[in-house]
Amino acid sequence: MSAKKIELLAAYWTLAGDVYPCASNEISPFPLRDRCEAASRAGWSGIGLILDDLEYSIDKYGVSGVKKILDDTGMKYFELEILMDWYFDGEARVKSDDSRRRFIELGGELGMRNLKIGASPFDKNPADFARMTDEFAKLCQDVATVDSTVAIEFMPFSPIRNIAEALKVAEGANQPNGGLMVDHWHVARGGSPYSEVAQIPARFIKGVEMDDVGAQVKGSLFDDSTFNRQLCGEGAGDLPAFVDALEQAGCTLPYYGVELISETHRKFPLDEMAKRAYDTTVAQFSAKSATSV
Repeated sequence: MSAKKIELLAAYWTLAGDVYPCASNEISPFPLRDRCEAASRAGWSGIGLILDDLEYSIDKYGVSGVKKILDDTGMKYFELEILMDWYFDGEARVKSDDSRRRFIELGGELGMRNLKIGASPFDKNPADFARMTDEFAKLCQDVATVDSTVAIEFMPFSPIRNIAEALKVAEGANQPNGGLMVDHWHVARGGSPYSEVAQIPARFIKGVEMDDVGAQVKGSLFDDSTFNRQLCGEGAGDLPAFVDALEQAGCTLPYYGVELISETHRKFPLDEMAKRAYDTTVAQFSAKSATSV
C-alpha cells in the first residue's frame, strides 16, 4: 500500500470525543454528521461506530439519514464494533445475541465492511478455544449474509491475548470472511515482534488499526489502552516497520483503520482530533517510503 494510495478509516474512539470504553456513557457528544464532516475535511475515507452510538444516531436521523451522512461525506468504508460474549452461555449470551442481530441488520443496511469482535477483559475463565472456534465459525456464517468480514481483536488483557491465540480460533473456524484485527497497540503491548505480524497468513488479516504506545505502561494494561495510546509516530513503537510487516504478510486491505484512545487526544476540538490523527498516520507511510529508497 503506497503513500499515494493509502486510505484511512477513523475507528470509533478516534473521533468520538470525551468518552471512552466502559464509561457510564459511551455515546459521542458530537453528532454523527459533525464527525463525518470533520473526517472528510481531514482526508479520512471511512468511519467506525459502536452499536450504542449508531442506535442513538438512527433515533435522530433514521437509517436512511445515517446512510445519507456517510454518502454525503465520502465515508465509503464503514465498520461496527465491538461484539462481546459471542461464545458465552446464559444471560450474557442472550444480550450478545441481541446485539449480534442488530449489528447484522443495521450493518447490512449501511454497507458494513467489517465487524470487530473480542473476548471480554472481564472474562476470567480459562479460555475454551474449541468453543470459541465453533462459535466464531457460526458468527462468520451469520455475518456473511450481509457480505461483511468478522475480525477478532486480540488483546493482552483478554482471554484471546495475542496473534497466536487469535489465529488458533480463525484457522480452526476456517471461514472465508473470518480473521484478525491487527491493532498495533495490542501487538506491541502483547510483546509480539513485528516479525510475527509478517507471518500472519494474508487471508486472515481482515482489519488493521494504527496507533502508538507510550514508553511505559501507565496503570493496568486496560487502563493504558483506554487512556494512554499515542498518535502514530509519537510513541515508542515503529509504525513504518509495522506497515512493512503487514506488507510482507501479503496484506491487501484497501484501507487501514486508526484507533486512538487517549485521554489527551479526546479533549481536543473535533477538527483538530481528525487532522492530528490523520496527518500523523499518513506520515508513517511517507516515512516507510523514505527508508526504503
